[in-house]
Amino acid sequence: MRTLAEIQRTFLSAPRFAVVGASKDQAKFGTKVLRWYQARELDVTPVHPKEQELEGVKTVSQLSELPSPSETSVSIITPPKVTLSILQAAQSLEVPALWLQPGAEDDSVKAYIKDTPGLEDKVILGGPCILVQGDGVIKSILADTKLKSTKAESSNL
Repeated sequence: MRTLAEIQRTFLSAPRFAVVGASKDQAKFGTKVLRWYQARELDVTPVHPKEQELEGVKTVSQLSELPSPSETSVSIITPPKVTLSILQAAQSLEVPALWLQPGAEDDSVKAYIKDTPGLEDKVILGGPCILVQGDGVIKSILADTKLKSTKAESSNL
């Protein structure tokens, strides 16, 4: 089983991101997460069943409408009953990683993740918030990339 740090790195290494749970209410955490991606100039798409646009970004109504679901990490900020259906869709679309923000899971969501082969290695849950830990993970990825680049350059000398 992969560690939390490994899953976070996989999550934030994706070329695209989606946020399920953003709304027009800027005080809600789903919208704060969407704005977090925007502030870092990451390619993000909000997923919303009714709104056409959130924070100036065109929405899709479901994960299957994403341009490349298998290259899109998904942040989930929804009630647990909604989270369960999102996980099921994400699994069938081969989404590489999912970050369930605090409050998006309950016992049935945890059981589904545990009982679905391969899903535990793709899901971040149980408390860590991208708003708190995301920048540290990105810095770690960048530092590791720089180290690999430096090693490659020195081996070519």
